[in-house]
Formats: sequence, structure tokens, C-alpha cells
Amino acid sequence: MLSPLPNERWNYETAAHLLNRAGFGGPPQAIQKLAESGPDKAVSSLIDYEHIRGLSPDPAWASPDPQRLENLRLAIKNAKPEDAQKLRQEENRLQAARLLELRGWWLDRMAKGPRPFQEKMVLFWHGHFATSIEKIRGTPNSSYLMWRQNELFRRLATDNWLRLLIEVGKDPAMLIYLDQAQSRKEHPNENFAREVMELFSLGEGHYTEHDITEAARALTGWSYNPQEQRFVYRSTFHDEGTKTVLGLTGNLSGEDFLAQIVKQPQAAVFITAKLWNFFTGQFPSEELNGALAAVFRENGNNFRPFLRVMFRSGEFYGDDIVRNEVKSPVQWLVGSARMLESDLPPPFICTAITSSLGQNLFAPPSVKGWDGGTTWITTNTLLERYNDAVTLVTGTAQQLSAADFARKQGGAGGEKLAKLAQRIQVGGVNVEKILTPEQRADKDSIVASLQHRLFQTTLKDDQQDALRDFLDSKDKLTDADILTTIRLMMSTPEYQVT
Repeated sequence: MLSPLPNERWNYETAAHLLNRAGFGGPPQAIQKLAESGPDKAVSSLIDYEHIRGLSPDPAWASPDPQRLENLRLAIKNAKPEDAQKLRQEENRLQAARLLELRGWWLDRMAKGPRPFQEKMVLFWHGHFATSIEKIRGTPNSSYLMWRQNELFRRLATDNWLRLLIEVGKDPAMLIYLDQAQSRKEHPNENFAREVMELFSLGEGHYTEHDITEAARALTGWSYNPQEQRFVYRSTFHDEGTKTVLGLTGNLSGEDFLAQIVKQPQAAVFITAKLWNFFTGQFPSEELNGALAAVFRENGNNFRPFLRVMFRSGEFYGDDIVRNEVKSPVQWLVGSARMLESDLPPPFICTAITSSLGQNLFAPPSVKGWDGGTTWITTNTLLERYNDAVTLVTGTAQQLSAADFARKQGGAGGEKLAKLAQRIQVGGVNVEKILTPEQRADKDSIVASLQHRLFQTTLKDDQQDALRDFLDSKDKLTDADILTTIRLMMSTPEYQVT
């Protein structure tokens, strides 16, 4: 299993599949470039991204800034109660604004950045090690902590399994989210110990309650310095007694516990299955999962060589895989911008869109992350996708109500944001950029070119006939008519999958 896809099977369609899954899709010229480069170079151009420059700068506030927080603490301490409350409210508004900026910053990296695969991996890890601002909110400099975790996923996106587990366990946002920072030898907190085995690395049935209790003891001492906003090991909090976790006995540390996890054969089976599911839309068979785990083990539990084999394998391009995965809200939004070569709307509109579709970045619904797959599609979210296509294609957001914004922006300012959205241009497609004058003058060419761009295949005959009937009803085609055609295509069931 996992033999490389034969070179003779490599073409525009398989190149498009790779770009859609290992990235967020792209315009025809980007797909054609991958098709002409051959499968090995195509895969390498995506996953060997370190040499690619031109990344967007970090947010200006992406630093611990302990002096600002100390000044704020003293100001609140010395203020009258009503003034102290105003200072807290002002800080909350600042963090909310920074979080909104952070969402826009990350979406912009996905939509315009030269390292789409790296950002796709960051999106995977964000859902895998799900950490929500809803729990972190109220912690000093909470937006910085969320950025820091996001950057951790970026830095170790294709690195080593054990290194990633250790760094995630010591990440400030995770320490707070799963209460590890509160753990003491007198009262070990079991949250991280449980979730790291159940949700992050092994899965249910591959550990015992005793393992959880002992692992929590091993993790005592892992704590958080709120002044410097970083991990700190506090030896006085650590349980120095003998523990037994997953068959290993001794005065175990947190690192010992996580290393013992990675030694379990199930750890490779678990994470390779989740990666296969994320990139293909379905979990592997037991036989395929065994082959995937073996490749991962043979490469020292390092993700990049494993992913290279996965993306080159014939199985990855199987008929049951290609165009058979429901687009996540982020994939739908970012992929649309990439394929249509258009700008994303402002961050507050992007947040309203992805939230209404079920994926609010930095606020997963639980520690389990998003279920994904067919759960992305409901009667309501499908209608939302059709409406949001208007926003992306025409550059107007009139269908976004004050209630949408109020619900997704923390309840405040929804009416003001909705009115603002209706007044400003929020992106939109430039027809002249994606279609030549000759194509725009010919109705059949319009349908054929847009199919090629949006689906990398052809629609059903009755769908093509309906689109041509719409265009034939126009005596003289305008750019607005072409934009409507794009929107109609984006409202087909076929556009909701990739």
C-alpha cells in the first residue's frame, strides 16, 4: 500500500486535488503549474516551504508586554471601584479588538500567503489541540496567548510528534485552558492528563483511569508565570513519588509521561488516522491505517516525511477521495478567495461568515474541536453559504443582519457593525481579472471557464443548461450578469465539496 501515484496519472485534476487538500485551492494558473511540474515537485513545492519568503509580519502587539500589564494591575488596584471597572472594560475591549485582528491576520495568511500547506497544518492542529478564547478570555493579554499558540502550531507544523506534544503541554494557553497551571501535588488536576490521552494521542480504550491519575501526578510542577506569560516548572509543586503510567514506573515527569505515550504503537495509529481524515474526508481502513502508522514510525514520528508519502500515494487520489470532502467554513471562505483571486472581506465580516457557518476561529465548541465532515452542512448553514456567496462575489454584505454580528461579536455593537458592513465595499470579484474579453463575450466560454476555475471539472448537463438559460435571457451581458453566474455556481451542491 501507499505506492506512489504513477506519473502517467498526474494531470490537471490530480494537481487540483492536491492543491485543494494540501492547501486551500487556487486559480487555474497555479494548478497548471503544479500539473506541469510533476507529482514529486508538486508535493515538494507545498510541504518544503521553509525557503519561501514573503510572509506577513506578526501583529504589532504579539509580545508578552509585562510592563503594560503591571501598569494596568497597579492602576486598577489604586483606582476607585467604578474607575477600576472602567479600566477592566477598556482592557476587555482591547483584547476583543486584538482577537478580531488576529482572526483576520490568520485568514489573510491562508488566503494570500505563499505557504498554504503550512497554514493548512496550523488549521489542523488548532482543531486537534482545540483551545478556546472563551476559557482564556479574562486572562491578562489573552489575545497574545492565542497568537502564541497559533504560532507554535506554525513553527512545529510538520515537526516531531513528541516535541509537539511537549510544547503544546507547556503552552500558556493550554496550561490555562485545561487547568494544568492549577495542578499541585496535593491535588493533581487530571484534565490535561485525560485529554492528552483521550483526544490528542491515543483515543478511548487505550489507557486506564489509573493511567490518568498517575499521569496527573507526573505533570505536577508544570505551571504558568502570569507576569511573564510563559511556562514555568515549579519543583515544589511536583510529586516526587513513584508513579506507573502506561506500564512505565519511576519518579516520572511530564516529559517522561508524554514520551511513554509516543512509544505506544497506538499513538502512531491514532494521529495518522486523524491526519488522513483531515486531508481526505474519511478515516482510513484498518489496513491502510496500519500502513500509514508504519511509515510514520519508520520516519521517527516526524510528520513531514510521512505527509510526503501520503500526498504521493495512489490512495490519496482514489475515486472515493477526490471531490468527496465537505468544505469546512474556513476552506469555503479562503478557497473561494483564492480561486476567484479576490480579497477577503474585513475581519469582522469574515468572523461573522465563518461563525454563522459553524467554525469560529479561536473558539472551537469544545476540547474535541469541530466534528467536521457532513456536520458542516445543515439546512441553515447551506442557506448561509448561498447568502455569503453574495458577499464574496459582489462585495456587499447587505444580507448580514445586526443579529448576526451581535451574536458572533460578543453581543455588543452588532447593529453598528451591520450598518457599517452595508456601507463599505467588502471585496468582490473583478470579472476582468478572471475572464478575458473573448471569454466574457461568449456565453459558452463563460460557463466553461468558470467551471474550470471553480470545480476543476464539469457540472451536470442540466446544471450547465440552467446556467446557459440564465445567460441567454440577457440581451447584452454585463459584469453583473457574470457575477450572478458565479454566485449561482457557488450555490450548487458540487461547490460545497472539494
